[in-house]
Amino acid sequence: MSDYTCPHCKKTIDDEEAVLCLYCGESLGRNAGFMGKLRHPRHTIITVVLIAAVLLGFVLLAVK
Repeated sequence: MSDYTCPHCKKTIDDEEAVLCLYCGESLGRNAGFMGKLRHPRHTIITVVLIAAVLLGFVLLAVK
């Protein structure tokens, strides 16, 4: 279990899925869930390329 320190009140939080600080209520600046991790532009580009590859593979399979 990894501890995370709140950037506002500097208290440690041991909940790995917490998005808000348990003590001060401020945002921990974490991404929540799968879609939250896609906020970075590089991840978005990778996701679009993977979806395009899957769709292209499906089309090529359907044409055969």
